[in-house]
Parts: sequence; C-alpha cells; structure tokens
Amino acid sequence: MSPGEAHPLLGEHGLNMQAVFDIAALPASLYDMLARELPDLHQFRQLHLFGQGGRDLWASLQALEEHGEEPVDDFAGAVVRRYFDEGLGAPPYRLLLPYGDATLPLQRLGELAGWHHESPFRVGINGHWGSWFAYRAVVLADTDLAPTPRAGWGPACPDCAAKPCIQACPAGALTTGTLDLAACVDYRLQEGAHCARQCLARIICPVGAEHRYTKTQIRYHYGRSLITLKAWRQKTLDCPPSVK
Repeated sequence: MSPGEAHPLLGEHGLNMQAVFDIAALPASLYDMLARELPDLHQFRQLHLFGQGGRDLWASLQALEEHGEEPVDDFAGAVVRRYFDEGLGAPPYRLLLPYGDATLPLQRLGELAGWHHESPFRVGINGHWGSWFAYRAVVLADTDLAPTPRAGWGPACPDCAAKPCIQACPAGALTTGTLDLAACVDYRLQEGAHCARQCLARIICPVGAEHRYTKTQIRYHYGRSLITLKAWRQKTLDCPPSVK
C-alpha cells in the first residue's frame, strides 16, 4: 500500500485512508496532549487513524437497507471493528472515534500523516483529495504494524494564484485570506442563506474536484453542522455573559 492508502478490507467500504503511528514515537507535544485526554494511552503500542476520501464510503452506506440515527459513525465504526477483529486477529484495542468522549487533535494527527494542510476556508486540504476527505475513526491498539510513512499529499493553496474560494464566499468571510468564523456563522444562520447546507467556497475549489462529494452527501453533512450551529447559537442567547 502507498502511504495514506488503507487495507483492502477497509478500502472496499470507503475507509480508504489509513495511518499507523507508534505511540512512543509521537512528537512530545502531541503525546502530552493525548495523554491528558487518555489515561490508558501507555497501555497501547500504536494509534490508528482512519479516513474517508471522496464518495466511496457514502456509496457503500447508501447500499445498506437500514440506517440508524448516526449512519456515518455507525457504518465507520462497524467497518473498523471488523478490520481489527477479523483482519488483525482481535488484538486489544479501544475505539476513540467515533463514540469516544475524548477531545482528539484530529488536525494535528492529519498533519502528521500528511493528509491535512491549511486552506482559506478552514477545511483541511491536500493535493490528492482536495478538501473532500474526513476523519472517521481513531483507535488505540496493542498492535505491532509497520508505521505508515507520511503521505506525499502536499499543500495545494500556495500554488493557487486565482483563489476562487475567496470570491465565492457570499458572506465575505474570506476577504483577509483566512476564515472570519463569526461572519461565516452569522451568514449561515440567516434565513435563505446560500451556505446553509453547503460551502460555496469549498465547492468552487478546483483541487481534487474529481473527488467532490455528491450533492446529497454535501447537504447531509452541512445539514448536520447547521443543526449544531443553531443549538450553539440558541445556547449563547439563553446564557448571555455576566456583567462585571
């Protein structure tokens, strides 16, 4: 397998990105961050990162007859468990994502794997998948696999002179070259906002356009994030900051 690619048992279900790290060899700052969240970190030898690139996982999920309340998480979790139980002979392991309650530095892990580089619209991007990938599972395991070399999927934005994403944002949230999160959120929560269930800046990005999610998949993911944003906004309105 090339760096970043996944075991066939995973890839056939759309979990086509995989990285294996020796826990003892992680950068000290990253190890300390994980150790604060995971008291049992020292009990395992390796950390496994799994991702979805492009549309394959969504297509596999749609082929199922039944879906639960968290269909993507349920599907990814089931595939990863099958990989460890059947593909690796059931070594001791703990699934941290999905379902875990620890706060995980996914972007830091993505940077270490060579998957994640910064983009103006704050979604990770690389020269292979563009921005059309996502972290789907993180596992601690007592395995002894060969650590995965860093993927050579370099940054794409420095070579993009046109930067169409900046002009495409209807909220003007990218005019400084990086995301104004408040402007983005305020616009998305407006009635009839064009970015309520999509990100026009992300969609217009030419990098990895051949891997762009389907319209249905885009609306699903952004619809879920919109629900979270609305709940967060309501919570802030219900609990205004105290006056000192």
